[in-house]
Amino acid sequence: MSSKESCRIELRTAIRQLSDRCLYSASKWAAEQLVGIEQDPAKFTPSNTRFQRGSSSIRRRFRTNEITSTPPTGVAYVSTPVMEEDEAIHGDFYLLAKSYFDCREYRRAAHVLRDQTGKKSVFLRCYALYLAGEKRKEEEMIELEGPLGKSDAVNRELVSLERELATLCKNNTIDPFGLYLYGLVLKEKGNENLARKVLVESVNSYPWNWSAWSELQSLCTTVDILNGLNLSNHWMKEFFLASIYQELRMHNESLSKYENLQGMFTFSNYIQAQIAKARYSLREFEQVEVIFEDLLRNDPYRVEDMDTYSNVLYTKECFSALSYLAHRVIMTDKYRPESCCIIGNYYSLKGQHEKSVVYFRRALKLNKNYLSAWTLMGHEYVEMKNTPAAVDAYRRAVDINPRDYRAWYGLGQAYEMMGMPHYALHYFRKSVFFQPIDSRLWIAMAQCYESEQLHMLEEAIKCYKRAANCNDTEAIALHRLAMLHRELDQPEEAAFYYKKDLERMEAEEREGPNVVEALMFLATHYKTQKKFEEAEVYCTRLLDYTGPERETAKNLLRGMRIAQSGFPSMDVEHFHP
Repeated sequence: MSSKESCRIELRTAIRQLSDRCLYSASKWAAEQLVGIEQDPAKFTPSNTRFQRGSSSIRRRFRTNEITSTPPTGVAYVSTPVMEEDEAIHGDFYLLAKSYFDCREYRRAAHVLRDQTGKKSVFLRCYALYLAGEKRKEEEMIELEGPLGKSDAVNRELVSLERELATLCKNNTIDPFGLYLYGLVLKEKGNENLARKVLVESVNSYPWNWSAWSELQSLCTTVDILNGLNLSNHWMKEFFLASIYQELRMHNESLSKYENLQGMFTFSNYIQAQIAKARYSLREFEQVEVIFEDLLRNDPYRVEDMDTYSNVLYTKECFSALSYLAHRVIMTDKYRPESCCIIGNYYSLKGQHEKSVVYFRRALKLNKNYLSAWTLMGHEYVEMKNTPAAVDAYRRAVDINPRDYRAWYGLGQAYEMMGMPHYALHYFRKSVFFQPIDSRLWIAMAQCYESEQLHMLEEAIKCYKRAANCNDTEAIALHRLAMLHRELDQPEEAAFYYKKDLERMEAEEREGPNVVEALMFLATHYKTQKKFEEAEVYCTRLLDYTGPERETAKNLLRGMRIAQSGFPSMDVEHFHP
């Protein structure tokens, strides 16, 4: 039996088991990966080739090497047996409870199962109570809501659930699903170390529950914590590592994992979306745009991850494409947090910041932990010069994810606007720690060092050098390096950076005052150094301009002729007809 066929069997069984326990998000994820496995060509029919037509070449376009279907070294694709169902008959009570659960009548579902002792029934009863507590907590948050949605509401079922699940765990009468729920409860209670241990036990026992992996990922905030996990080898572990590497800003490692997984799950829309997000973090916007366009062709009603696509279109200022995407998600599912974020980005690009904030707030009404909405709303408040509201929004973002560099960067901007550069510097340092490859963050920190209150020019130079090494697409760093070295009376260093900046502007065919400034400095500098041939090259270029720089260039050329010949020179016009 091939490894692909083994994967299919495992996933089909897992989908049924996860759905039967009302873990629909994990079931959906498993089903998407099942469909993403490349089909046996002998079994192709017109109905199951939907994912093959017109997509495979694009899906493989951005892969670094040719990937085969051989599992990565040390990873088992078939070794973990699918767990057996409870032998006890759950009967009509379980079916009734599941029906209530599907109708979101969680307390009724729990009540129906109050006397059932099978592991499957115990899990559903406890899970129903947990969600009932979450539902009531959200209702209290709406009733007691403070500024920007702050509330002290808690899930009142956690204490009793922790007690019951701890007893089951101690008596060894808990299944992997119960362990998942126990880990979730421990995490909510703030007992992160035990939660990690319990969730590791859950995924080692039953690796197909993506929800358990996701909760475990949220508890692994450093590489050291990740390396300390005792995880069994299974192909699901590869999905976990690819996802957490992205969260830990190890984007190249994440990309490599996902590209390897594409050897098995060639047509997985999930993997394609994750590759796009990794490349987005690496600021490879052109490739990201192509991947998302392909993704929408294959899955035209997809809303998940499309907010990242809207960020790319916003960055590239693609008005028509962003407008089309916003219209598309409105027609598909208007009241999804991602949809509201896309519409918010559209209005922001149009400069309608108040309207943009309305949609980001709507996204947060739908999901108070939706990180992008908090960060983007903070950006809008900065544009509106409402710095207190911006600071509140950014703080909510870092409360949700302390590794969100965009929120730290936003806090730095806000405090800089308030004339508090020491605070701003602290937040800029946080942002570059989490995203050291983004030139914009280094430039922001350098400009903070340049402020009148700090005036730490040597530190600013260090930051601009880092920015220049991080593909400074806005072409700020080289020019600022030249000017700072000039200000510090370091002409050799200034000439070096003016020359590099000039070469870059020539390559990009850009003109403007920076070109004139660079030519003027280099001409004067090389004349002073008595390197007349090089100085003459820059002076001759200045003669192309019609402003005062032309006269300056003539005077420099005349002076150099005198210095070289020892006689008064002729008019320099013959150098430039």
